Amino acid sequence: MKENIGFLGAGAMGEALIRGLIRARLVPASQIVAWDVRQERLRELKAAYGLETAIGREDLTARADIILLAVKPQNVKEALDGIQIGNGKLVISIIAGVTLAELASFLGAVPLVRAVPNTPALVGEGITALAANDLVGPEDLDKAVAIFSAVGRALVLPEGQLNAVTGLSGSGPAYIYVLIEALADGGVRQGLARPVALELAAQTVLGAARMVLDTGEHPAVLKDKVTSPAGTTIAGLAVLEDRGFRGAVIRAVEAATLRAGNLSKE
Repeated sequence: MKENIGFLGAGAMGEALIRGLIRARLVPASQIVAWDVRQERLRELKAAYGLETAIGREDLTARADIILLAVKPQNVKEALDGIQIGNGKLVISIIAGVTLAELASFLGAVPLVRAVPNTPALVGEGITALAANDLVGPEDLDKAVAIFSAVGRALVLPEGQLNAVTGLSGSGPAYIYVLIEALADGGVRQGLARPVALELAAQTVLGAARMVLDTGEHPAVLKDKVTSPAGTTIAGLAVLEDRGFRGAVIRAVEAATLRAGNLSKE
């Protein structure tokens, strides 16, 4: 990628993207410029990655061809009010809950992409959903997909589906952590040492997810391959069905989706 990428805000997710871009060799550090209100944070990033730092918002937007907005939602007005985006520049936002229309109210008629990443991006295994306004062409959209593919996977969806994405993949890691903890607790109850049980649980979840992604088979098909007649797995599955495991997960996604919509309105 030949464009300079500017980060307005440089928190944990911003750093994950910076690290991913450099590791994937999508852009060299010399083509990344960052600005943050915390000067010590900029010094940390420069020392860690060798990137460029800007002296202010105006300097950042002047030097970057792709501007990535990574400030906290409560700071969006302060960060974007009065900011000027030059012609031909692409703006990508990872600001939670801020819609394309709200971004346009600050930035005007510019190409805008809204991204909803999740925290596994911090270890290069994230999934990001992207939605774009009508000013974003196919080439710019491909660039946005490439940026987030550097920290996992990326897909393009209508903006109306992003609250559901938040409820599923945005909040989903927390559901999986609870599952891993519960699996480990079950192992401990059956006599396994805590570190052993936790490693078994975490690797089992990781391996099962990899099977779904790599084989392309439906989870139900993969489940049936593990489930032999009158065996151990069907005994465990019967308990999960009896306790409403499947329905509880569905309702969790629903509740988180509704909350995401309310947060956007707030």
